[in-house]
Amino acid sequence: MATVLDTAKEEPVVKLTAKDFKGLVEPDWCPGCGDFGVVNSLQRACAELGLRPHEIMTVSGIGCSSNLPGYFNAYGMHTLHGRSLVVATGAKLGNHAMKVIATGGDGDGYGIGGNHFLHSARRNTDLTYVVMNNQIYGLTTGQVSPTSAKGMKTKSTPYGSVEMPVNPVTSAIMAGATFVARGYSSDVRHLTGLIMEGIQHPGFALIDVFSPCVTFNHDNGHSFFKDRVKKLEDEGHDFTDWKAACEKAVEWGDTIYTGLFYRDPESASLEEQEPVLREGGPLARRPLGLSKEQANNLIKRMM
Repeated sequence: MATVLDTAKEEPVVKLTAKDFKGLVEPDWCPGCGDFGVVNSLQRACAELGLRPHEIMTVSGIGCSSNLPGYFNAYGMHTLHGRSLVVATGAKLGNHAMKVIATGGDGDGYGIGGNHFLHSARRNTDLTYVVMNNQIYGLTTGQVSPTSAKGMKTKSTPYGSVEMPVNPVTSAIMAGATFVARGYSSDVRHLTGLIMEGIQHPGFALIDVFSPCVTFNHDNGHSFFKDRVKKLEDEGHDFTDWKAACEKAVEWGDTIYTGLFYRDPESASLEEQEPVLREGGPLARRPLGLSKEQANNLIKRMM
C-alpha cells in the first residue's frame, strides 16, 4: 500500500497493491495447482484498476477453485454447487454499483451450473465470471468433468470417456455473452489483463482459464499447455467477429488459443437497460417500502 497525492484535489490517495487483496486465509490447494495463478491475477487486476475491497464481491459455488473468496480480501460468498451465478446476479441487481466477480470450476460452472451459465450470458448481467477449467473433478478426486476430452481415462471412466466435451467459449458466444476470453493460469501477466478487461466490460464477461490439476489430471498438465497455447493478439484476431471467434475457439491440437475471442462493442448491460435500476441509484441505497402514492396506485389496480 502506498500513498500518493491527487494533484487535482490536493488530497492523499491510497494506492493499493495486489498484497492488499490477499485474504486472511492461506490457500490450501495442492502445490503446483493452477488456481494459485488465478487468484494472483485477480488480486493484481483489482489493484491495477484502483478498486477497493469494499467495492468488490466475489461469489463461488462448490469445488477446489470455489474456495477462492476465502483467499481474496473483499466481500465474498461461498454458495451452492452450480449456483454461483444466481447469487451473483442477485447481488448485482441489489447493488449494481458494486463489482461482482463469480469464480468456480468447470464442473461447478459448466456441469450442474450449465443452465445458469447460459442464461446469465443471455441476460448480459454486468458480471465477471472467472472459471478455473482443469478438465477434471478435483475435489471428488478425479472423475471426468464436462470439459474432459473424449477418451480420457479416469476413476469414473476406466475405459475412456465416450462423451464429447463442452466448449465454454463457443457456448458463451452462442448464448449471447458480450465478452468471451480464455487465459492460462501460468501466464499471470496476460491473465491479469484479461480479467481487467472483463471487469471493465459493461455486461456478462466470461474468462475461461486453463488451470491444470497437477494431482488428478495428468493428460492436461502445465507441459501440455505450455507447448500449445498461443495468444490471439499475435494473430491479429478481430474480436468483433463472432464467427472467427468460434473458429479459433474450436482449434485443439498443436495450437490452442488464449486471449480475447469476442467482445460486442455495442454491449449494453441488463442494469443499463432496466428502467428501475437505471433511475434512482442502487436498490440497496434506496429507502425501503412503498411511498403513499405507490401504495394507493397499487390498491386502485387491485380493486
